[in-house]
Amino acid sequence: MLILLPPSEGKADAGTGRRWSPDRLALPELNPARERVLDALTALSAGPDEAEARAALGLSEGQRGELRRNARLREAATAPAERLYTGVLYEALEFASLPAAAQRTARRSILISSGLWGAVRLADRIPPYRCPIGARLPGVGALSAYWRKELAPVMDAAAGRGLVLDLRSGAYAATWTPRGELAERTVTVRVLHEREVDGVPVRSVVSHFNKATKGRLVRDLLLAGARPRTAAELVGTLRELKHTVEEQATAPGRTRQVDLVVTDL
Repeated sequence: MLILLPPSEGKADAGTGRRWSPDRLALPELNPARERVLDALTALSAGPDEAEARAALGLSEGQRGELRRNARLREAATAPAERLYTGVLYEALEFASLPAAAQRTARRSILISSGLWGAVRLADRIPPYRCPIGARLPGVGALSAYWRKELAPVMDAAAGRGLVLDLRSGAYAATWTPRGELAERTVTVRVLHEREVDGVPVRSVVSHFNKATKGRLVRDLLLAGARPRTAAELVGTLRELKHTVEEQATAPGRTRQVDLVVTDL
């Protein structure tokens, strides 16, 4: 099973090891595309128009330090992605506390989307950076459109013939859309919060806190050593792990959607 995760804005303050090298990243077919984005990002961040750079990257005036860091990415120390990303999803995943076997499985099966790198695996060493998927970089354009073109053949190959569990957020999910037979073995998850209002159960789509729920879901699958091969097997496994899930009807050639219903956030 291939598990797709979004990155997080929260990252470690600094790397702890050697400089970034494209030769050490997974999915080496993406390296030329990564280099173009890296060149554009560092040039923008080091350029004379700080206001333009901050606007392109969604930074406030108080975050100008992010520009200085971006400008030095090629010389910066790196850390494995499993330690670099520190946001809500990754806090809930608690990768460092997983048993060794579960960590090995996670490193093989998880791909993290990225506005800068396209996609990386947990063991890939990258420097802290700021490059949201909504950015538009000089010479590259809108990153969402750029990666949509570059990622398609690479992600199709990475998916292979197994199940794909797609937990990416909307903007990152738009960079690669499974098609045809591959779509039919791709499962997306929507988190619904169920609560009582005047004695009546009411459900609402969870936004920010859905990240923690997805992190816990992946952790549960890894701890259980689960290897579902189909959407039906995944739903069954999640129910065995005490998750409340409902599978939605989907048309042929479309991704499968599962609703994960929670009462606590």
